[in-house]
Formats: sequence, structure tokens, C-alpha cells
Amino acid sequence: MALSTAATQAQADPHAHHHHQAAPSPVDHSAHNHIHDVGPAGSTYDLRWLDAMVQHHFGALRMSEFVFDIGAAGVGALAKTIWREQAQEIKAMGQWRKAWYPEAPVYPVVLQAGGDPDAMDALTRMGTAQIQAMQMLGAPPTRSNRVTWFLEGMLHHHGAALLMAHDALQHSRNPTLLRLARSIIVAQRQEINQLRRMLQHDGSNKPAYHQYDRYFSLR
Repeated sequence: MALSTAATQAQADPHAHHHHQAAPSPVDHSAHNHIHDVGPAGSTYDLRWLDAMVQHHFGALRMSEFVFDIGAAGVGALAKTIWREQAQEIKAMGQWRKAWYPEAPVYPVVLQAGGDPDAMDALTRMGTAQIQAMQMLGAPPTRSNRVTWFLEGMLHHHGAALLMAHDALQHSRNPTLLRLARSIIVAQRQEINQLRRMLQHDGSNKPAYHQYDRYFSLR
């Protein structure tokens, strides 16, 4: 899938005091459990999870592009690290999808309401609104608030990935997917801590930044 690189054209603004402006919230964070629920266990669970996580990762790539070359200490480097890691996982998940589900449609799928989680014909195409919800982009940032927009948005984005990873640990039996889920938990809890430190350095420390701590465990 081609990723738009329009966001990479954003130029650094070293004079912007981003912590003086509130960042627009990418999504309603209270809705994470519903947005990222891929449905019950079954023979199509791994397919549904892969499609959901790929779209979620694409959102992280697009968010990261907004701050690649911004003049804020460590932010651009972190964004590029996130972009690189998640692009690699997108590639791997695409390869697994082809190998495990050669009969699946080429488009991302979700389980129909009340559908049989073991039946391929119970899957339907992931809609535009569902894709947007998975990607968690919301309103784009401005020049003056894009650092905070990225730091807060990525923290909650990673939090949603933790929820999805734990869902996989509960419902999947595929050792490859389970390894990925565990690696997502390890990597993204580390980055959540890093994002919190950056936000605290800017004078922002909200209780919502700690709502995902209970998902840091691999169990």
C-alpha cells in the first residue's frame, strides 16, 4: 500500500512554543476498547487482527511524518524510529496474511455483526470510517501545536496497540502472531514512557497519560 508523504513536507519552526497551545485530540480516547475490538476468537481471528493492526500502524506512520524534521529535541528522531519499526511490521504482517490466508480478499476485512468468526464469508470490507478510527489521526495539527499533537496522539495510539496486543494474547493460537503481540507490548510501553518524559519536559503531565500502565505486562 502506498503511503502519502505529504506530511513530510512540514518544515521545522524552532520559534514555536508548542506547549503553550493545547493539541487537538486525534480521537476520543475513551472509545479505544470499542474501536479496536476485532471480534471473537475463531479461524479468521488472525486475519482480522492483522488487517486491523496494519491500518493502526499506517496511522502511526502518517502521524510520525508530521514531525520528521521539526526543531524539537528528540522528537524527529523518535518519529523516524517509530516509522521505521512499524513499516517493517506492516511488511511482515502483509507477508503473513498472504501465506496464512491466500483465499482472503485483498482489501482489509472485519467480521460482520453476528457473523461466524470461523467463516470467511462472514467477513466484510473494512469501511472508510473504520479505517479512520483504526488509524486514529483525527484533525491535523497546526505548525505551533504539532509536537504536542504528535506526543499526546502517539501515546494514545500506542496505548490502543497495547489493547490490541493483549487481545491477541487472549484469542490467537498462532505463535508468530503471539510473538509479534509481545514485541509490540515491550516496544510500545518503552516508547510510551519516552513520550511521557517528553511531555513532562514541556510541562504537561495528565492522568490520561498513565491509563495504559496496566497493559504494560506481557500477561
